[in-house]
Amino acid sequence: MRLHLVDGTYELFRSHYSKRPSRTAPDGSDIKATHGVLSSLLFLLSGEEDGEVTHLGVAFDNPIESFRNDAFPGYKTGEGIEPALRSQFDVVEEGVAALGLVVWSMQEFEADDALAAAAARFRDDVEQVRIMTPDKDLGQCVTTDDRVVQLDRRQRVLLDAAAIEAKHGVPPASIPDSLALVGDAADGIPGLPGFGKKGAAAVLQRFGHVDAIPDDPDEWDGVDVRGARGLAATLAEQRDAAVLYRMLATLVTDVPLAETIEDLCWEGAPPEFEDWCRAHGLDSLLERVPRWRS
Repeated sequence: MRLHLVDGTYELFRSHYSKRPSRTAPDGSDIKATHGVLSSLLFLLSGEEDGEVTHLGVAFDNPIESFRNDAFPGYKTGEGIEPALRSQFDVVEEGVAALGLVVWSMQEFEADDALAAAAARFRDDVEQVRIMTPDKDLGQCVTTDDRVVQLDRRQRVLLDAAAIEAKHGVPPASIPDSLALVGDAADGIPGLPGFGKKGAAAVLQRFGHVDAIPDDPDEWDGVDVRGARGLAATLAEQRDAAVLYRMLATLVTDVPLAETIEDLCWEGAPPEFEDWCRAHGLDSLLERVPRWRS
């Protein structure tokens, strides 16, 4: 069996900004994004997207802020999120739980941390863990033995360790280091001046991690990168910042998740899901439920 781990926050944002027709609940509130998430999960559970799905967990950021904001004020926040989208943070979690799925609602940590922790905890209990998100952060969880892989649902691309390295220029273990040097605008990580993707990849291919890169460019033997002396000087001057950025990009794999692998087994939609759908004006979803709990 396989374990599918879904980035619920990504799915919520993707559905909100999609070209799907607008939808409103009986009380007039916007429910388009929630409908999109549930529709997407039902498609996954049907087996039409990725074969048989037996074990599944869904993680959400609620709120967006986490412990990383205490460590670095520039880290991403929920500022600027459209009210129609923000208002669905709770309701989408209620809908996914009503479908009978395990929901991890993250507050101190992020949804990505929950996915990383679940992958680390359960990878020996299943044939394969599939992390369902295109988020490059999650690439660090992919293992060389293919026990943990990443699946970009939108592009329908499966990423193993070799594909991660081909895409990002570094192996999975060096993803946080790459993000620390290059930066990640989506998360508010600025990176270091002068470091581009290719330059960072060349250095990390040689040294692996930020803290192993020498300050002296004369020790950068085997590194074919333009402007090595300038990059080395920048890193020497801003090493503390690089270490901080690496920490921000490193996912927490010991998040306290209460569930066992048995808890993640989906046994079908419970009767409560019908009640929830009708209360929110999403009756059309009921026709798509592949299995009801007996």
